[in-house]
Order: sequence, then C-alpha cells, then structure tokens
Amino acid sequence: MLNIARNLAIDKVRSKEFSYKSKTDSLENTVSTTSPDMYVEQRIKDHGLVNLLQHLSSEQQMIVDLIYFKGYTHLEIAKEFDIPLGTVKTRLRSALGKLRKILNIT
Repeated sequence: MLNIARNLAIDKVRSKEFSYKSKTDSLENTVSTTSPDMYVEQRIKDHGLVNLLQHLSSEQQMIVDLIYFKGYTHLEIAKEFDIPLGTVKTRLRSALGKLRKILNIT
C-alpha cells in the first residue's frame, strides 16, 4: 500500500505539470508545507494502520513493519533474520491477504 502511494507521489513530482507549477509557486507556500517525517508518521497513526497490524501474527507484523514502514527489501530481511526468501514473501502475502479480509478489499 505504501509502495503504491510512494510511486504515485514520485510520478506526480516528475510530471511536467508539477515541475511547472513548482517553478511558479511562491516560496512561502513551499516552505510551510515541508515536514515529511512528521506528516507521514501522523497519517499512519491517524488511519489506524498500526492498530490493524495487531490482527496479524508476530512474524507477519515484523515483515510488514520492516518492508512498508522501515523500507527493507525482501532480500535484506531474509539475510538479516536468516530465513529463506520464499518464507519472507509467503509471510508478506498471507499478511496482506489477512489485511484485505479485515478491510473488505477484494
């Protein structure tokens, strides 16, 4: 979910429209809206995503946290915790499936 949002944000920033608009915006508007660390953390808590993770097993919680909130790759997790890469992917897939059921997303 976070990767999709991140990729959409990157696409928007790289677009010609955003580039042109940012060149014509005043400096006051740009400066007052930049605090990405706090903003992202606040949004995650506001939407209750951390609370949703409580429905997952501890192994699934760890995988989701490391991949989506801390930016680890699948391979980095496999090497760090000495587990097979396929196990990391399976745990992530089952965690996302469980979250989809909780959120009624098909």
